[in-house]
Amino acid sequence: MVTYVATLEVPRHAVEFLSRLLVAHRRQIGTPKGPRALGPFRQAVLVLRWFRERGCVHCLARDAGVSQATGYRYLHEGIDVLADQAPDLHEVLERCQRDGMTHAFLDGTLIASDRLAGVCENGNDLWFGQKHKAFGGNIQFLAAPDGTPLWISHVEPGSTPDITAARIHALPALYKAAAEGLPTPADKGYLGASIGIRIPAAAQRANPNGHFTPIPAPRTC
Repeated sequence: MVTYVATLEVPRHAVEFLSRLLVAHRRQIGTPKGPRALGPFRQAVLVLRWFRERGCVHCLARDAGVSQATGYRYLHEGIDVLADQAPDLHEVLERCQRDGMTHAFLDGTLIASDRLAGVCENGNDLWFGQKHKAFGGNIQFLAAPDGTPLWISHVEPGSTPDITAARIHALPALYKAAAEGLPTPADKGYLGASIGIRIPAAAQRANPNGHFTPIPAPRTC
C-alpha cells in the first residue's frame, strides 16, 4: 500500500475542541495514559472525518491504522461525547427568552436509515414514514426565527406522526415557554397541539358538490 497526504475540510479549532472533550472523557473513565491505539487528536480526526465525508468505517479505521471494531468503538465514543454537550430543551428556551426572540419554529423530519426494523400493531413497518415514503427515524427540531437550529430531539420510529413525537419530546416545555411569551409556529402536522403552538389555517380542497373539506392527514401506524 502507498501512503499519501490528504486534507480534511474541517477547521482545526473544531478538531482541537473535540480533542479536549475526549481528553476529559478519558480522564473521567480512568483511561491510563498510553494504552489507546489513537490519541485524542487522531480520534477526533476520525470522528469528524466521518461526519464530513460519511465514509465507511472500515476505510476510516484502515487510514487510522486501527481495526474496524476499534474504529466503530472510537467513532461512537466521539459521537457520545459530542452529544453530551447538547443543551436540553428547557435550557434552549430560556436562552431564546434571554436573547429576546419573538418565537421559535417547531418542525420534524425523517432521517433516512435502512438499518432498523420493527412492525406496528397493524403489520406496517415501524420505521417506514408514510409522509416521506422512506425508511428512517422521526426527529423534532426547534429553530430560531432566522432558521438557525437550536435543539434536536431523540429519535422516534419513522411511522410516528410529528404531533406524537412532539408530545413525547417537546410540547410540555413549549407550553411553558408560550405562557411566558415565546410562541411556537408549526405546520399542519401539529394540529391539535394546543396552546402556544400556532398552526396556519388547514389546507382545503373542493369536493364534487362545490363544498370545501379539509385535506386528510397522511396515514400512519
